[in-house]
Amino acid sequence: MPSPNATTLSAASRAEHLERLRAATAENPLDVLIVGGGVNGAGAAFDAAARGLDVAVVEAHDWASGTSSRSSKLMHGGLRYLQMLDFKLVAEALRERDLMLTRTAPHLVKPISFVFPFFKRVVERAFIGSGVMLYDAMQSIGRKRAVPFHRHLSHRRMLNVFPALDGEKIVGALEYYDAQEDDARFVMMLVRSAVEHGAAATSYTSVVSYLHEGERVVGARMRDEETGEEFDVHATQTILAAGVWTGEEQDRAEATTGLEVLASKGVHITVSRDRIPAAPDTGIITQTEKSVLFIIPWDEYWVIGTTDTPWKEDPAHVATTSDDIDYVLEHANAVLGQDLTRGDVIGTYAGLRPLLQPVKDSGGASTKVSREHTVMEVEPGLTAIAGGKYTTYRVMAEDVVDFAISKDFPGRPSLTTSIPILGAQGFEGIRREKGEIQKAYGFDDVRADRLLMRYGTLLRDVLALIDEDPSLAEPLEQAKRYLRAEIVYAVRAEGALHLADVLIRRTRLDYEVRDRGVGAAEEISQLMAAELGWDESTRAREVETYRAFIDARLAGESSHSDAEAAAAVGAVQEVPTR
Repeated sequence: MPSPNATTLSAASRAEHLERLRAATAENPLDVLIVGGGVNGAGAAFDAAARGLDVAVVEAHDWASGTSSRSSKLMHGGLRYLQMLDFKLVAEALRERDLMLTRTAPHLVKPISFVFPFFKRVVERAFIGSGVMLYDAMQSIGRKRAVPFHRHLSHRRMLNVFPALDGEKIVGALEYYDAQEDDARFVMMLVRSAVEHGAAATSYTSVVSYLHEGERVVGARMRDEETGEEFDVHATQTILAAGVWTGEEQDRAEATTGLEVLASKGVHITVSRDRIPAAPDTGIITQTEKSVLFIIPWDEYWVIGTTDTPWKEDPAHVATTSDDIDYVLEHANAVLGQDLTRGDVIGTYAGLRPLLQPVKDSGGASTKVSREHTVMEVEPGLTAIAGGKYTTYRVMAEDVVDFAISKDFPGRPSLTTSIPILGAQGFEGIRREKGEIQKAYGFDDVRADRLLMRYGTLLRDVLALIDEDPSLAEPLEQAKRYLRAEIVYAVRAEGALHLADVLIRRTRLDYEVRDRGVGAAEEISQLMAAELGWDESTRAREVETYRAFIDARLAGESSHSDAEAAAAVGAVQEVPTR
């Protein structure tokens, strides 16, 4: 086992963790092997490792490279589920949201208020108001409130809070609170938290096939996508947390039963923060005929979405179409006083929600259904989990680990309600040091707050890089919101192996700036090359691959069908192939 203080994800630590995987033989298997590096897989790895189990988590691409980096970036109770009378799910999600705000992840999750506009003065205020009152009441049962109580807004006060709303069509509003988070960073921090508790974690490590002894799954044959090497990893229990790829992995395991997961596409666009005047940390929520529309304040821009349409193409090639952008703009403009245009769109991103269908051909297989997610033994030794929502990832992780280890490792309860995610312990202390940090390093309020919410107490590690090399305190020339030190730290501690890992998930330059990060690619690749030992041809190949990938995404955004957009994105790679 590595030192419990070894929390970094780097090329060197990845090599060490690969050695641990190779050492997991039939005579000395892992306790638990987890396939999938999204929020469910990362959460399960953290949960299992915190119980003292010998755990490994593997991801075929980068951490959170699928759905878990393409969400609405909210930790919320799910107000719309009250309309479906799903009170248990809402209560569970609210409890989990408050736990993250107050104890386990206050550096990654922060409160945000939403204005819910009314178009009908009496009916909507009564109906929606009663629903939000219930929503708030459910947050006050048995615990101290983590966010303020809702309030009704008159027409005048509504426009004071959110001046950008269309005051001619909207007669009033209600303001209530939820929370937001950086989804990709949250997953990466979960993986590092698992490593802190002894787990092995390797990205760019895919499953070739599943190992069997008779009918029982006893691990998997893996491929290191960086070298092409294949090797066997034995495990007493294997957990499948593959989201929209669940069916593909069940087929790979030759399972005769399993979970049925369908994909629904959700698209978001970004526009400049100054384009929509509003009070700080205040967004909009309203319903559309197909989904919920969010206008969410994030850093120096707005995230606006989302769509909800079936995705029939390869889930690896999900992409935004021109029609998706028009749909989001149309519904945003329905509540805004001044219309947004295509010229206001800075960037877009698209993700796939894994929608759980009734269990297929269960044949008496062991199954646990818990509201929105299901845990199922698809073969002896192989447990799958699917469904759920981002906010309840911790409950899902607890459920799937409980289920998988119940026979082999009984008496090991989950501890994650009390163990903070890496960077949270002592967060209030470093937040009180904000003024001193600003003075010492010349940061303004915006940069200091951004750094604190990205790193928590790990900010000290980033600042230590600057102390060693003051040039790292400089912002990137083509992306001023990020410091050069953050790029170095992404490689040394956050598992970034390729240029796209940094541009898309350690930063969000692929939709935060109009050129989608292409302008910053040269400088970032130079910093990464020095850390990873790339020669000039490797560095240039990383840049060219990223440029081609962005060109393909832009081509998708000019198309009018999912098939066209998927074909454009599927014709290129996000990272260079061997």
